[in-house]
Amino acid sequence: MIGTQIRPAGPYDEERIRRFLAGLSLHTQTLRFFSGIPSPKAGLIRTLLAVDGRRDAIVAEHEGEIIGHAMSYRGGVADVEIAIVVTDAWQGRGLGRRLIGALLARALSRGATTVGMDVLGDNRRVLRIIRRMWPDATMKVSSGSVEVTAMIQSAGVFAEQGSVGPPLTS
Repeated sequence: MIGTQIRPAGPYDEERIRRFLAGLSLHTQTLRFFSGIPSPKAGLIRTLLAVDGRRDAIVAEHEGEIIGHAMSYRGGVADVEIAIVVTDAWQGRGLGRRLIGALLARALSRGATTVGMDVLGDNRRVLRIIRRMWPDATMKVSSGSVEVTAMIQSAGVFAEQGSVGPPLTS
C-alpha cells in the first residue's frame, strides 16, 4: 500500500469526505450506515470529522483522496464504539485492518480497554474479520444487526501495527 497514509481527520477534509461518501456503492453505504446516502448532508460530514474528548476520527488517504474512514465514540456498552468504511476499490487489501489498528491504538492510549461495534447481519466479510481478530468477542443479534463487544488487547489488532507506523497524535 505504497503511498497510502493514515492520519487524523479534520474539518479541512469536508470536501474530500463528501466525495468519498458519494463514491461508495449503495451496497457499501448500506453496510456502513445501514442505509444508502445518495447525497451526503453537511451534518453527516461534520459528524464523521468530529474530534473532541469523546470522539476520534482518522482517514486513509491515497494520492490526495480519502479511501477509508474510521471513527470512535467513547460511551455506550464498551469503552469505545467504532465504525469503519473503505471505498469499494480498496476493500480486501487490508486497509480496514490498518484503520482498526490505528484507531484502537489511539483509544488504548486514552485508557480504553473494550471495543464495541454494530455490524449489519448481512456483512459476513466483516463478521469473519471480527471473529479472526477477536475470537472471544461477545456477539448479540438484535434487529438484523450484530452487537459486538471485545477486549482491545485480546485482538491481533496490533500485529500489523508495523505497517501503520507510530500511533497518530492529535
